[in-house]
Formats: sequence, C-alpha cells, structure tokens
Amino acid sequence: MREQDFRELCLNLAGATESFPFGPETPVYKAANGKVFAIMTEPGDPSPAVTLKAAPDDGLAVRAQHPTITPGYHMNKRHWLTVPLDVPEQLLVDLVTESHRLVRPRLAR
Repeated sequence: MREQDFRELCLNLAGATESFPFGPETPVYKAANGKVFAIMTEPGDPSPAVTLKAAPDDGLAVRAQHPTITPGYHMNKRHWLTVPLDVPEQLLVDLVTESHRLVRPRLAR
C-alpha cells in the first residue's frame, strides 16, 4: 500500500485525526478520544512501516503467520505491532481497522 493510501485509510475511520507530535516527518493517527491507533514511519523511508495496536493474542498469531511483522517499535511489545506497508493490502486494512476499534471511544448504552 502506498503511504498516501494508508493515510486515507486511517483518516476515513470514524473520528480519526492526524497529528505530528514527534515532528513534521512522523504522522500519528488518533481516534476521536485522542488515543493513538497508528504511527507511521517517516515519509520516504525506503521500507515504510506503521505501528498499530493489537490484542496480545492476535498480535502473536499475526506475527507467526507474517515474519515481516514485528513487535511494536518503541512501544509495548505485547500490545503493538510494526507492520511494513508491503504486506497484503487486506491484512493491513484489517489490522488498521482493529487497531482503531481497540482505542476508539466506547458507545454509551
């Protein structure tokens, strides 16, 4: 997936915003409650990747099936994955959607 397509994927999720708390080179995507669900590597990086939130058991399973997916870079290794953008597109869409779901605000009953 291209970096621009990844950006659009993130920003099309309900309430998602983009910010640059680490400087203009590192986009961070947050849910409506301000919780981070994706951190992009610097644009133009020769091996673009994104760090995404994941449930611990799901993260282990995904990493077992896809050796290029690693524990989250500079993040809690049980709850975050670093995913290269060249994984199958549907896998990346599913991982981003799940990351957003894990941090988004819960609906009131």
